[in-house]
Amino acid sequence: MKTDREFAADVTRKLQAAGFTALFAGGCVRDDLLGRTPKDYDVATNATPDQVRDLFGHKRTLPIGESFGVITVLGPRSVQPIEVATFRRDGGYSDGRRPDSVEFTDAREDAERRDFTINGMFFDPLTDTVIDYVGGQDDLKLKQIRAIGDAEARIEEDKLRMLRGVRFAATYGFSIEAHTLAAVQKRAPEIDAVSPERIGAELVRMFGHSSFVTAYRLLIESNLWGEVLPQEFLGDPESEKTRLEELNRLRISNGHSNQVAAVIAILVRSALEGQRGLLARLKNAWKLSNELTSSIRWIVNAIPVLSNCHQRKWSEVQPWLIHADATAALDVVEAVGENIRASVEFARAKILLPKEKLNPDPLVTGQDLIDSGIAPGPNFKTILQSVRDGQLDGEIETREQALKRLATL
Repeated sequence: MKTDREFAADVTRKLQAAGFTALFAGGCVRDDLLGRTPKDYDVATNATPDQVRDLFGHKRTLPIGESFGVITVLGPRSVQPIEVATFRRDGGYSDGRRPDSVEFTDAREDAERRDFTINGMFFDPLTDTVIDYVGGQDDLKLKQIRAIGDAEARIEEDKLRMLRGVRFAATYGFSIEAHTLAAVQKRAPEIDAVSPERIGAELVRMFGHSSFVTAYRLLIESNLWGEVLPQEFLGDPESEKTRLEELNRLRISNGHSNQVAAVIAILVRSALEGQRGLLARLKNAWKLSNELTSSIRWIVNAIPVLSNCHQRKWSEVQPWLIHADATAALDVVEAVGENIRASVEFARAKILLPKEKLNPDPLVTGQDLIDSGIAPGPNFKTILQSVRDGQLDGEIETREQALKRLATL
């Protein structure tokens, strides 16, 4: 079965055999040199989009990005499609995000219009050769993120590059080169030219990575945090210090915790206390999904309950511990709470119980209430909850006892 890399090499080989220049480009080259497995492979070439389609056939290609010189080449089902991009130089960026026009050019000019040096290298898989016009290999060795050419010019072209630079630095454990960082700090207010969807997507990627603490530090250092976070959530320097300390204490339960929701819950919880509807402002600012927004809200609400859950009745605690985000909430409680060890140990032990013990089936249902002569109405839920609480707290152990309880209500 062919791998993604093998298919990308096949595409490159076919282009070269037809007389064109063709090279791996961008992130896959960076990741290869770092010893990481690329999530996908891109190929750059001097073949025009029409020539690429003619070479690979219209049935095996998609012209989705043709206006920017990009053609998608389809391969076997076992591999991802390959984006084949014609070497280009970009015209002006009047919207601060996308080029107004593109002109086809050569590999050197194509490299010089990219964002950071570590993303501006090419690789020939047929000769095992790195082609580096921008000093990307040196910056990989120096472990730094450096803009290609003039940093302010690169930001002027695409304001999202400021957030991408922070994400790359955090993800790879690199520093941001001094001139590049200064340009970001200066132009941070211009991030508002970027759509909320793109801002939110970058932040979610940062907060979902193991380097979320470093990402937060860099967001503050770059002046971007105060620009992307709605003003209602901004605190004083002491608040930022507290957030950082809490993030440093956050330990994610591998495989069982909603990390993005946990991180954001820590960052916004103090602002949300007693402020109904404020989370909607953050959702709109970052275009967060309904699911993620609900998780953040739930975790924030769970903190006071889970912080002293070992002292509460089981019927009060159990509904929180059967929630999908219970583990994430406990991770947050450990990071932000005081004197919570006993409660966290109690809760984590309970979560590990078999389902029939952690969340046993109810002893009675709404139909049982009707059969008992209780008319459907608003009190249905209250009555069922009363019986359920008795069941969870060990006061009611059998269905017969539950039915007797109904008779008294």
